[in-house]
Amino acid sequence: MKKIIALLLAVMMVLAMAACAAKTTDTPAPAETDNKTDAVQETATEAAADGKTELNIGVLVWKYSDTYGSSVRVAMDKYAKEIGAEKGLTINLEMQDGNDDQATQNNQADVMFAAGKDHIIINLCDTSAGQYLVDLAKQYNVPISFYNKEPVDSTIVTGSNSIFVGTKPEEAGIMQGEILADLYAADPSRVDKNGDGKVATLEFEGEINNPEAIARTEYSLSTAIEKGVPCEMMTENQVANWDTAKAQEMMTAQIASLGVENIEVVFCNNDDMAIGVIAALNEVGYNLGDGGDEIIVIGVDCTDTAVEYINAGKLYGTVKQDGDAMGKANILMAINGALGKD
Repeated sequence: MKKIIALLLAVMMVLAMAACAAKTTDTPAPAETDNKTDAVQETATEAAADGKTELNIGVLVWKYSDTYGSSVRVAMDKYAKEIGAEKGLTINLEMQDGNDDQATQNNQADVMFAAGKDHIIINLCDTSAGQYLVDLAKQYNVPISFYNKEPVDSTIVTGSNSIFVGTKPEEAGIMQGEILADLYAADPSRVDKNGDGKVATLEFEGEINNPEAIARTEYSLSTAIEKGVPCEMMTENQVANWDTAKAQEMMTAQIASLGVENIEVVFCNNDDMAIGVIAALNEVGYNLGDGGDEIIVIGVDCTDTAVEYINAGKLYGTVKQDGDAMGKANILMAINGALGKD
């Protein structure tokens, strides 16, 4: 499986509350990403020369209710129209909602492959289930690309002509750790509230076996520690499946078990879970944005809601993945695949 590390296309940024304003930091992208993007743009330009006037592209989405995923879907629809118009192509997108159920997504895939799509873009429900879709792609000779949720290596057979579009799994976690380290260096008492020299930490993980979730969880903690924050895990990782309601339920349970006064930092693999964590904290009078008691909560994705929470003083920080740019990358890769280009 080829990997397109879309670090330029999906720009990573840090947003965190400083004393009076938000802070933003860009992460430089590797040069190879520029080259790959240029190559795909050139391929799209060649479409008319190849006699292609219409492409039928399928999109299998893990669940429509995911906030970041929604931004990618909107972008794919936008760029299918814009790039198609630029290149003299009619790009027909068919999107299906897997509703976080791999069996449902597999059934949708059966229908989509049989319909004779020119390319299928896949956002897996279960990252360990990629093999079934790779086998379908071979059976029907349809090019595919995965995005955002990388299939685990063992599910993708050697030599398969699939592509993964995403960011480096560890990057967001590193940036989360840096956000906390910067705050700790500037104001240790805001992080280590009881002054015991330890920072009581919780990790809310997206899902089991997801490389992105695993790396974000690992590197947020390890980076903070490497940069001088004495983080100490309070309990095992809380796997909340990227979901707001599940995260709220699990955080409520941790508050009851540990005591809210004994929790100092919560890292979340995405903003939806961070919003759920904050909802649980609000129930006990924390993170209300009124200058009162707070626990440092840091997410990933920079959703509109997360930015509102940062501005309101409820969420400390987030790391941005540009859903618009990822959507554009998906469409460019799909055009590339549909035209039979490397």
